[in-house]
Amino acid sequence: MIFYKMPLKLRNLKYTKYMKVKYLFILITINTSILIAQQSKTNLPLRIKVDGVSAVVGDYVILESDIDKTIVEMESQGISTKNISRCELLGKLMEDKLYAHNAIQDSLEVSDEEIYDYVDQSISYFTEQLGSIEKVLEFYKKPDELSFRDELFRLNKVQKLSAMMQSKIVDDVDITPEEVRNFFKQIGKDELPVFGTELEISQIVIEPRVSEEEKERIVNQLKSFKVDVEELGMSFSSKAVLYSQDPGSRSSGGKYTLHRKKPRMVKEFRDIAFSLQEGQVSDPFKTDFGWHILTVERIRGQEVDVRHILLTPKVDQEQLEEARKLMDTLRVRIMNEEISFEEAAFQFSSEKETRLNGGVIINPTTGDKRFELTKMDPVLYNQVRDLKDGQLSVPLLDEERSGLKKYKILKVTNRYDEHVADYSQDYVKIKGLALKEKKLKAIKKWMEENIEKTYISMNKDFNDCEFNNNWRKE
Repeated sequence: MIFYKMPLKLRNLKYTKYMKVKYLFILITINTSILIAQQSKTNLPLRIKVDGVSAVVGDYVILESDIDKTIVEMESQGISTKNISRCELLGKLMEDKLYAHNAIQDSLEVSDEEIYDYVDQSISYFTEQLGSIEKVLEFYKKPDELSFRDELFRLNKVQKLSAMMQSKIVDDVDITPEEVRNFFKQIGKDELPVFGTELEISQIVIEPRVSEEEKERIVNQLKSFKVDVEELGMSFSSKAVLYSQDPGSRSSGGKYTLHRKKPRMVKEFRDIAFSLQEGQVSDPFKTDFGWHILTVERIRGQEVDVRHILLTPKVDQEQLEEARKLMDTLRVRIMNEEISFEEAAFQFSSEKETRLNGGVIINPTTGDKRFELTKMDPVLYNQVRDLKDGQLSVPLLDEERSGLKKYKILKVTNRYDEHVADYSQDYVKIKGLALKEKKLKAIKKWMEENIEKTYISMNKDFNDCEFNNNWRKE
């Protein structure tokens, strides 16, 4: 499921209680039932409040039971609702419906097939966690699987529309260096954020040599899948479920959604994805994860839905041992200063993304070189936590979830101790905060404008609520 991070009100760079409620909502798997009210064709549609209706936003009705179910679901997820009021929950539900309503008005489309795929994944996950579909239905108090699937479908369709609308609002929001500077100047000295200890980490990766026979076997198998799909009409999705070695997409038939302005996946994968027309199947191509074929299912402006099949070559113990010996040799040469770490990475590393910049790892979350210790991936943290600055790790055997094995050595190239934000030293982080604030303002402006022109009604029981938005249009 795709979520957009909801607006955050920045004060001393901490979330307010209201924004905490918003963040908690994205952790909820099922948070409400959705009842779509059919709008009248008249200019002033007649809407009759009935018992149990908390609010109406555009074409959507929010029931009292929706709020009740949200509380139950949050608690079932282990999230405390002690300090969260029904007013706050209703406000968040109304925001979701306002986004979804306007997404439809703006003709944003969501694929029913995509939602059905996600429902299938959700049902499979719930069943795996609880043991059987009967236990799932009992846990969520549903009479049968069909009604449960229907509720999941309606819920996730609204959430998808909401996310698409939010993305549309902020996709074109950018920020200039001058705006970043002004943002930083406006923060009082006593309110400057404190950044925790950060590391810059470099690595050299050696993948075992794959025999030509194994490469040929992999490529021929993928070519046969392509023929099955294109000439025999077989399902690409079914092939992915049966054969793909990508654990992140196999259960969904190899499906991913890519956006031109939001880099995801490695460059080779993106280049192929954005070069194909709908329905085309690529020839086999290689990435650092193995060999793929890819098909484009749907193109929606800047977004493209793709499916892929990943196969990783088999490597025997002898080839793996050769990779380890090469890594041992490189490590000794670097320690003896026969070659620098950067030169060794450039000449010998198998990893394209880090080889060209001397082995430096880019933080996928922030886009810069630094990793904050408290937010670091646990596996990476355990590999570098005992390293001193400039010290090399021993050769480490790294195994991807797909089964791909490789050796690597790591080095802490820079360390930044906990410190108060500094403009020049922390520019990337400050820019991120400034951009976030600008996006929040864009969303706030959009919210104000669209509340005014959207039909909204609330039950009088909520008259005393203090909302973050002007739902009463006062």
